[in-house]
Amino acid sequence: MLGWYPGHMHKARRQIKDALPEIDVVIEVLDARLPYSSTNPVLSELTRHKPVLKLLSRADLADPARTREWVEYFDALPDTRALAITTLEARDLKQIPRLCREMAGHIRVDRDARVMVMGIPNVGKSTLINGLAGRKIAKTGNEPAVTKRQQKIRIDGGIALIDTPGVMWPKIEDQASAYRLAGSGAIRDTAIDYTDVAVVVAAELARRYPDELIARYKLKSLPAYSANPDAERVESDGPRKVDLMALSGFNGVAILEEIASKRGGLRAGGIIDLHRGAEVLLHELRDGKLGRLTLETPVDIPAEPVPEASGETQDGARMSEPPESASE
Repeated sequence: MLGWYPGHMHKARRQIKDALPEIDVVIEVLDARLPYSSTNPVLSELTRHKPVLKLLSRADLADPARTREWVEYFDALPDTRALAITTLEARDLKQIPRLCREMAGHIRVDRDARVMVMGIPNVGKSTLINGLAGRKIAKTGNEPAVTKRQQKIRIDGGIALIDTPGVMWPKIEDQASAYRLAGSGAIRDTAIDYTDVAVVVAAELARRYPDELIARYKLKSLPAYSANPDAERVESDGPRKVDLMALSGFNGVAILEEIASKRGGLRAGGIIDLHRGAEVLLHELRDGKLGRLTLETPVDIPAEPVPEASGETQDGARMSEPPESASE
């Protein structure tokens, strides 16, 4: 379970909640490579009574077949449309104002449709805003949490956009999602051990895209993983971790070692620098050098727990709002 909720994100959440009554349509920007994991459940709860346009950004980096599955999945949800886009592609961007006007319903012809743009950090939200505006308005960057405040932008097509800071949620309960987010760069590299992230990502890529992984790094094989039943034991009062390599069936450590040995990570005495292998894999994954890959499908969405009468989930965990920060 990952907890990561900087103060400015809590403030942004409050601002979003206050502004929503005046909003006609919500745009949620998702990463097309991980549409489920990049969906913020806190934002989904806040916007449940609003029409939502899900934009699957970076579709040029994602597996086209998997992207079609995700568009169909979202289109089947109530009051939801989905569109796969490349945020720098003008042809994709031209569709967005029209869709927003359609989804806004019956508003006056002379009034702008008020559209709030939201999403987790580092999914291409600011790049989208700049593309729609036709000029640089929102600050962009290749790391999370670049936008820190709301801003309003009027664009062609009768749309008034409200940009919001990227917002994570207080605790990422799904461990697999946390590692996928970290692998994509949506979570800062200091939030989860960098090498651990690469080990899990290597195992997942071996399961989903073995040919691409073998071709990119000229691997001889993709070693299978046999779980050690004692390897993940913790203190009696702590939770037992999910063995993500066991779920994938492949040994991410062995794969990372071979990548490191081929890419400058072989040290004196035959010692392998695993961190070097992690750097190579994660940087090239984020840059799209392994090909068009998607790290999850709709089948990977966990089943919703059935809440008990007390309002708790089956395992007794309760999601609560973080306390107000005295410094904000």
